[in-house]
Amino acid sequence: MRDLPLHHPGTADHRSAGRLLWWLAKGQWHTLVLGMLFGIVWMSAQAVLPAVIGRAIDKGVAAKDSQELLTYAGLMFAIGLVQAAAGIMRHRFAVTNWLTAAYRTVQLVGRQAVTLGGTLPRRVSTGEVVAIGTSDLEHLGNLMDVSARFAGAIVSFVIVAVILLQTSVTLGLVVLIGVPLLMLLVGPLLKPLQVRSTHQRELMGSLSNTASDIVSGLRVLRGIGGEQVFHGRYERESQTTRRAGVEVARLQSVLDALQVFLPGVFVVLVVWIGARYAVEGRISAGELVAFYGYSAFLMIPLRTATEYFNRLIRARVAAQRVCRVLALTSDHPDPEHPSASPPVGSPLRDLRTGLRVAPGSLVAIVSERPDESAALAERLGLTGAESDADVLLGDVPLACLTREEVRRRVVVSDTAAALFSGRLGDRLDVSGHGDVARAMETASAADVLDGLPDGFDSWVAEKGRTFSGGQRQRLVLVRALTLAPEVLVLVEPTSAVDAHTEARIAARLRAHRAGRITVVTSSSPLVLGAVDEVAFLQQGRIVATGRHEDLLDEVPDYRMVVTRESEAMTS
Repeated sequence: MRDLPLHHPGTADHRSAGRLLWWLAKGQWHTLVLGMLFGIVWMSAQAVLPAVIGRAIDKGVAAKDSQELLTYAGLMFAIGLVQAAAGIMRHRFAVTNWLTAAYRTVQLVGRQAVTLGGTLPRRVSTGEVVAIGTSDLEHLGNLMDVSARFAGAIVSFVIVAVILLQTSVTLGLVVLIGVPLLMLLVGPLLKPLQVRSTHQRELMGSLSNTASDIVSGLRVLRGIGGEQVFHGRYERESQTTRRAGVEVARLQSVLDALQVFLPGVFVVLVVWIGARYAVEGRISAGELVAFYGYSAFLMIPLRTATEYFNRLIRARVAAQRVCRVLALTSDHPDPEHPSASPPVGSPLRDLRTGLRVAPGSLVAIVSERPDESAALAERLGLTGAESDADVLLGDVPLACLTREEVRRRVVVSDTAAALFSGRLGDRLDVSGHGDVARAMETASAADVLDGLPDGFDSWVAEKGRTFSGGQRQRLVLVRALTLAPEVLVLVEPTSAVDAHTEARIAARLRAHRAGRITVVTSSSPLVLGAVDEVAFLQQGRIVATGRHEDLLDEVPDYRMVVTRESEAMTS
């Protein structure tokens, strides 16, 4: 057994679905082999049992030999014990194999999500990633689970065929030829099943994405009266997905029926041949009973084999989705030859807009279009889709540094930042050595902590949904301040709090970030009045810089933007 999650999931071979499945199997080959060994013992014990029963009938019952009967009865009891023990161990390893494959996939996708950062939602829909964590994991785990039984099915089939050949060449050949023939009859259904399963999987991902969009924008939809429009869209997509699922189920039902019907016909054939041989005296009564036992037993390996190929198809479809995510590359890949790190305390510059932030200063960016200033904030931390050499830390473009160094030295906290579920203290101090208490004071979030019965030990729900919008925004600010990066970019950090709280945060932020670069995008006068410098962004360029009071007097366009914000706060 192994501890889960793994310390490191490894580097997956995602060139194709088959390669990924083989890579997963190689990564857990120890437990797979042990599961297969116990599966072979478990099913082989069942395979030899009819022969023992037949011998007991011939040598014990027919011959009226009590000693032989007791001997074979004891042998059957021993085989039963072996079968029970092997079955227990096979099941334990089957569960281990299922969980290992599932956890490794989760860790691979999770690591890829962290590596890609903002690239992931721009390349793959949210529903696609959600579907990997729901249905795809199950299919990958199921394949590893059934592998042990499939190995046992193959070996037990060979054992039965050998025993039958020794008893009757005709019956042995019927088994050797008949079983592969039955598999060939089921084969034509497997390819259409894979096609339909792939189509259904794509629709499920799209439907999950639609549901995620609706939930995340529910408040806005209610505000503009668009609930019914999206309800109708979701209803249409769900019906399309349902119909695709019905098509898969229809083909799956035919496959399941054939898994019962074809082995049943095969059993009837073997029993009929064996009965004729018994009437003719070519085999004994005990051998006839054994043949019937083999016929009934052969349904197990047959159904196991078809189950294996069925799950292999579904696992390949799931693996294709995982490969698609793992094959994504970041919008900001590490340079082949990274530049030397700029010294600590270097200024931050953006050549495209003309922004320059001196070391240790607190600068606010104001724009008539909030999306324009937000885009600049993304570029300052290389979190957007663009990757250029216009943003410099000192004299070194950020694009020429490794992503690890950029993320360590520059942190961007935007309006989409969320809280992950878990212990509150751990979610606020992600580095494990930050000054959370001081950050709580700066973000004016002490009242949030006071309202929690367990303080920092309180459990945060997914996305922090148990907190109000203002509480959540302040806790996100605490997390960003606790990291204490060299450069901190905050996008509208006080937009969801009241004016008194905003004033306290604005007054404390400069002292907290003394000696480090801080950039804030905001048009709130309370924030602008507390910063060292304001940069006015207009049509992609910084057209004016200075103190808030000076810009109000000297730049009419700036005054218009800020006073409109002031009027909105008053109203």
